[in-house]
Amino acid sequence: MFKIEKIFRYPVKSMGGDEMQATLLSENGIPGDRCWTLKDEVRGGIKGGKRFPQLMGMHARLETEPTEDRLSPDVVIKVEDGIEITSNDPQVNSVLSAHIDSPVSLWPLLPKEMLDHYKRGALPEGLSPMRHLRELFARTEDESLPDLSIFPKELATYESPPGTYFDAYPLLIMTRASLRTFSALDEERKFDIKRFRPNILLETEEEGFPEERLVGQRGRIGSAILKFEIKCPRCVMTTHGFDDLPKDPMIMRSLVKHNNGNLGVYASVETPGKVSLGDQLSIIA
Repeated sequence: MFKIEKIFRYPVKSMGGDEMQATLLSENGIPGDRCWTLKDEVRGGIKGGKRFPQLMGMHARLETEPTEDRLSPDVVIKVEDGIEITSNDPQVNSVLSAHIDSPVSLWPLLPKEMLDHYKRGALPEGLSPMRHLRELFARTEDESLPDLSIFPKELATYESPPGTYFDAYPLLIMTRASLRTFSALDEERKFDIKRFRPNILLETEEEGFPEERLVGQRGRIGSAILKFEIKCPRCVMTTHGFDDLPKDPMIMRSLVKHNNGNLGVYASVETPGKVSLGDQLSIIA
């Protein structure tokens, strides 16, 4: 049995967010989740914590709830203790650029038809595509890269599925059991949920990595129906240090050693509906 233990929303891609008691799940996941992002004004393209790890120590909260007419309401960004700035402040780009130490701009969701906005930026000069992938997924030379063919084909051209700022699919789902398993397998590492940023954390009495058996299946939770798409190959973001978490490249060594670099599963929303803490997941035949 799986039931919802926690629900999280992250209004700005790669920044911290907040827990929720209940939420609607729409075609694009939790309304207001990753409804803002930063663009790299040097290399171009939508960028998050893989490029700018400083983002992971920032926190974002929405001033109002999203509506059909306003998918990206104004957001308040806590850059560091004592410093906050809102998305409608004319200085927001200069403040964020100063704290990231690179020119960036803050963007709301744009229509999916505006394809140029979502196109991938340029690679750093002299960096081969293969080396870039190894850095992106924090893999050593003797570790295999993830099978990129499992991702939506549009990600070869765009930083995110156009019309969204998700890495691949609208929802990232994990179990508490997976965190317990990694902590038991590698007691020296701190497998804190903040490193892995799920939208939904499920509790179950199963051991190991039980969410992975859901891949390829459909499930009803609350009044929503989800389709569990693929395992989630983890990237360099899991190794960054922020808040009370130290930088720790060995997190990825453990992920690769014990579970091929995966943690959690991606899901899409087949039928929109409401979910709440404590809701149980039932598999649909």
